[in-house]
Amino acid sequence: MLAGVSEQAELARILRQTRSIAVLGASADPARASNDIYRYLKATGHYIVWPVNPNVAEIDGDAVYPSLSALPQTPDLVDVFRRRQELPSVLADVLALPQLPKTLWLQLGLRDEAVATQARAAGLQVVMDHCIKVDHARWR
Repeated sequence: MLAGVSEQAELARILRQTRSIAVLGASADPARASNDIYRYLKATGHYIVWPVNPNVAEIDGDAVYPSLSALPQTPDLVDVFRRRQELPSVLADVLALPQLPKTLWLQLGLRDEAVATQARAAGLQVVMDHCIKVDHARWR
């Protein structure tokens, strides 16, 4: 995950310094975790939050972007809700952006050391196998 003395302190630092988040794989289905996380992050008022999913037109009346490259600006953090086998293509999409986000956040259950190594080599902070909602609630 993250190197350092205190993992929780590092997660809190990342979340405090983040201003914009793309929720990649956001769902319109209220029963899905990605919908809950999108709505939670938006409700905090701390972040600009963009839902990203090529198969969804809107969530709670908000337009959903079909890709990271379609966003109006590069987010500080990309929160990933995709299958593990899709993570290499997710990283390729992130690295293709004109400006890199600061953080690639792989949600609870997502871990890929090769993707993390490549992302770090490109200059990204990487968080794996963590729920952003849980970690945000800890320091809030």
